[in-house]
Amino acid sequence: MKNLLIGALALSLAGASIAAAQPYGPGGPNDGRGGPGGPPPGWGQDRGGDHHWRRGERMGYNDWQSAQPIDYREHHLRRPPHGYEWRQSNGQYVLAAVATGVIASILLNNGR
Repeated sequence: MKNLLIGALALSLAGASIAAAQPYGPGGPNDGRGGPGGPPPGWGQDRGGDHHWRRGERMGYNDWQSAQPIDYREHHLRRPPHGYEWRQSNGQYVLAAVATGVIASILLNNGR
């Protein structure tokens, strides 16, 4: 059993080093698909302007960065689950996953 575990570990390490040696796809590392210098993988297109967000939509990296983080207690919002954060964008309170930008919930900011 011990030899089987050691063999599996060796194969996984060898596979990881081969994958790391692969060149970047079309456009290189900064083509907007992730990689060094680009936005994290999985982030959607940036919308900008006065886009009104919808549940299930992805906030782009720049939209996420420009949206203001807010204190959920101060704005009487529910506590975000682990890995999520409330942001204010275009008059909306947006609850989205920090890692991917996928929106879980939206509330209109009625000037509270």
